[in-house]
Amino acid sequence: MPAPTQETPSPDPEAPASLARTVLDAGDISRALTRISHEILERNKGPEDLVLLGLHTRGVPLAHRIGDRIAAVEGTPVAIGSLDVTMYRDDLRSQPTRSPHKTAIPPAGIDGMVVVLVDDVLFSGRTVRAALDAVSDLGRPAAVRLAVLVDRGHRELPIRADHVGKNLPSARTERVSVLVSEIDGQDEVRIS
Repeated sequence: MPAPTQETPSPDPEAPASLARTVLDAGDISRALTRISHEILERNKGPEDLVLLGLHTRGVPLAHRIGDRIAAVEGTPVAIGSLDVTMYRDDLRSQPTRSPHKTAIPPAGIDGMVVVLVDDVLFSGRTVRAALDAVSDLGRPAAVRLAVLVDRGHRELPIRADHVGKNLPSARTERVSVLVSEIDGQDEVRIS
């Protein structure tokens, strides 16, 4: 399994159940992604010129699920890709063990497109800042927006999500873990 990001630590399967509580179950996640999909379509006035870029690791399957929902509503597929921000992060010196992933941009590219970055958790904003740097190296989109499943606050940078599944106020010392069936075998958001 790829190394987790600072904002989305790997769930600890050894943690006692009493220390972690589920804040979103599979049904909650499904409804949140459906709502986000409709919000993206409304704001963009349809699927034209839209590209979803999932941030590794758990943002990638979330981007594909949003893309599937948009295609089901509109009857036309939306371009989906993945974005690795490892080399754009400002914490490589303190966490050098990150393993890079593949960046996959749709064949039409991102120039002139509306790019929606998709991630699982928005915390300090540093991953999104790195993603913005990565996108600027790949092309010149017409607009860049952000969709996240969970916004837990504690921003260190002036970054705000355009589409949020769940605002989850949390203490800095708490850990928010997002599990997705494609990687973890189940859909759940836990806080511990």
